[in-house]
This record gives sequence, structure tokens and C-alpha cells, in this order.
Amino acid sequence: MSARDNILVVDDEPAFRLFVSTVLRDAGYEVTTAQNGAEALALLGARHFHLVLTDLRMPDVSGMEILEAVRRDSADTPVIVITAFGTIESAVEATRKGAADYLLKPLKDPKELRRVVERVLRERSLEDAVAAQRGPQAGPGEDGIVGQSPALRRVLELARSVASSPTTVLLTGESGTGKEIIARAIHRWGPRAEGPFVAVNCAALPDALLESELFGHERGAFTGAVAQRRGRFELAHGGTLFLDEVGDMSPALQGKLLRVLETQEFERVGGARTVRVDVRVIAATNADLGAAVAARRFREDLYYRLGVFPIHLPPLRERPEDILPLAEHFLRRLGPALRKPAAGFTGEAKERLQAYAWPGNVRELENVVERAVILTRGEAVGLAELSLLPLPAPPAGDDGELKALEHAAILQALADTSGNRRQAAQRLGIGLRTLQYRLKHYGLTGRRGRAAGTPAGREARAEAAAPGPAAGR
Repeated sequence: MSARDNILVVDDEPAFRLFVSTVLRDAGYEVTTAQNGAEALALLGARHFHLVLTDLRMPDVSGMEILEAVRRDSADTPVIVITAFGTIESAVEATRKGAADYLLKPLKDPKELRRVVERVLRERSLEDAVAAQRGPQAGPGEDGIVGQSPALRRVLELARSVASSPTTVLLTGESGTGKEIIARAIHRWGPRAEGPFVAVNCAALPDALLESELFGHERGAFTGAVAQRRGRFELAHGGTLFLDEVGDMSPALQGKLLRVLETQEFERVGGARTVRVDVRVIAATNADLGAAVAARRFREDLYYRLGVFPIHLPPLRERPEDILPLAEHFLRRLGPALRKPAAGFTGEAKERLQAYAWPGNVRELENVVERAVILTRGEAVGLAELSLLPLPAPPAGDDGELKALEHAAILQALADTSGNRRQAAQRLGIGLRTLQYRLKHYGLTGRRGRAAGTPAGREARAEAAAPGPAAGR
């Protein structure tokens, strides 16, 4: 959740509108309410919202009309529809037309409301990060994806070649490299383009909730299951289901996923009736699933079933030709939104952008450009506004090449594990004490034991350098 998340709540029932807006305001969101569809359309035409919650059945303008207006005029804004249990089919139809999720009345549990809103906004945030590669307009043959590097072109060639088939695709690569945008491109380029594209972040939910989210549940299946709920597999019927961070799925759910992939059948949680679906699955992970299979953390049969057609997305540092086009795309998009349009980057700023390693990939690049736009006071973004911290340089010496390779491998392992030294040591195949010694040797240790070359470590160094009361502790 961001402090800037602004939510529009539309419902013609004053009591329900008050309940929803109060719960969301208490959760820290900025909330605007509309008592009917006409008022909602006027608000949507006057300002931007990060999320819209709308009742489906209203006397003047229906929730379906609001959904269609949002999808037409502000496609990046997710919509959650609210409906009574008796009109659940309408909610499913709304989901097929682009609604992010639906909630059933009577909604008595504030936790359920907050959970759905948090998940939809989190997924929207992730989509924004990977959508960094989508241009303002679709170019010929590229469907709006920004970048012309050979590495990206190879990814697009593979994506186009598999799009027309029902084959399961496994997208691999570091966080922030654009796996979801490639999944959406495969969906758009294939015969299921008119069907729904449904995304699930497997790392964002605990097992019990993830199982219900994927397969749905029957009324009374568990505490709080006051009505039947269809899962993401059902909602993706006739389209594509994107399973992000599938490597974080528990072994028990891995077995259930394998069965669905093989039979296209499952049972809802708490149910006995078999549900059959027609869904194309695209999975993604930033983990090494091969290593997870060897460590018995991931099923070997599922690994091979998911990896029928693997596509690896290279990190941004391996396609430097795309850095400036992406940065300029962000500048064009974020400048007007922040009311600080900048004409471009200075020569020094461009050199710095291209020289930086971008351990956070496209997501980090977008964040850097957003900060720069906020800070800039001139017509172009300069070096001072980029707020980049230099990574430690590899040590020199007679065996400098080997040390540079070791240095880079340590940085990569720490980046892949978000600075977790124990996991990084396991990934490198060395002991924790050995890794700690090498970190000290290369000057990669930061305050509070975090590696200085990782995002967490750079934050720690910035914190340590900042003046204030903490400096005296």
C-alpha cells in the first residue's frame, strides 16, 4: 500500500458505502465516495484513482458501465465489483471483462475487504513495475514493448513463437525484469486474446488463502466462507492464468497444481464436485527451480511440466541498449503525472544511467526516474537528481580478473536473495563464515550486517550517513 493510493467507492446504499469507506480509511487509504454511477463517472473524468470499488446493480448507471468506462479511459486502474450473492454470475462476467476481483454482499468481515484491496493494489504495483517495458503506443511488430537490444528481441521472438500454442510457458529471470509483461504479450498474441488474463502472485498469500484463491471454495468450507467463491482457475476459463513466483508454492499445492495442468480438473476447497476448465498456464519465478528440485523443495514432475517452453528474461545490466529508451519512456510518462515535465536527461545523467549496474532491474530504474522527476527544477534531469549510490569497485591486483568474477558472483547472489547471507552462501556453495570473510575482504559489509552492494545495504549506508539523532547512538 502506498500513502498515495486513492480509492473510489461507488454504491447507492449509504450504510454499505459508509462501511466500506470507513474500513479503507482506517487502513490508511485515501477514499472518495460516489452515491450513484453518474456521480462516479463525473469523478473519474475529473481525476485519477488507483482503484475503483463499485456496486454492480445501481438504478442509473450500472457498475458494468463504470467498469467499461474505466477499461476504456484508464485501463491501468483496477476495478473491484461488489454484488449480492444472487448475482454472482454477473460478477464473474464482469471479471471476464476486466474486473480485478469481486466481493459479495453482505460484506461483514473488514479483514476480507482489506485483504482483497491490498492484493489488487499489490498486483497493480507489480504490473506497473514490469510494464516499464510497454511504450506509450504500440509500435509495429513490438506491441508497445520498449527496447531494441538483441537480448530483448530474442525474448520477443520466443514469446511470439509459443503464443499460438496451448503450451505451458515458464518465464525465469530476476525480479523486475518484466516477466508479467511478457506473459501478457503471449496472451495478447495468441488465440486466447479475447479471453481473460488472470494473474496470481503465489508468494503474496499463505497456503490456505492461496489454495482458495486458485481453486475457489464452497460455502462453509472454513470460518468466514459465507458463500461459494470461484477461484482464479475458473475466472481464467477460456484465457490465461499467470502464476507469478510459482517457486514459492508449498509442496502440497504443487501436487494440486500438477493435477490441474495434466487434467484441467479440480475441486473447490470444501467441495466434492469436479470442476473442469480450459486454461493456458504461464508461470514465472526468480528462483532457480532446478536447484529447488535438487534440494527437494520443488516437485520434479511439476518442474518439467511447467518448463515445457522456458523463456529466460535477461537482467537490465545485460541489455544496456534498453536503459536509456526505458528511462526516457518513464520520463515521458511520469513527468506530466507529477506535473513536472522534463525535456530529457543531461549528457552526464545519461552516462551515469548507462554505467550503473541496476541490481533492481526495470523496477529500480522506474523508481530512480520518479525520484529524479520530483527533485528536478530545470528542463532536464541532471546527475544530481539521479540519487544513485555507487556499488563497490572490484579489487585490483595480479589476479584481478578472478577476484572481479568472485566479487560479481557474491553481489549477484546477495541481490538474488535480497541480502540474505545464509541463502546467498548456499547459492554460492560455500559456508556462511566463508561468505562473511569474503564480504569483509571486498569491503561489502554495511551497517547492521547488511551487504553494502545490495539494495538493503545501500539503504543502510544512506541511513548511516544521514544526520540526526541516530548519529549519536
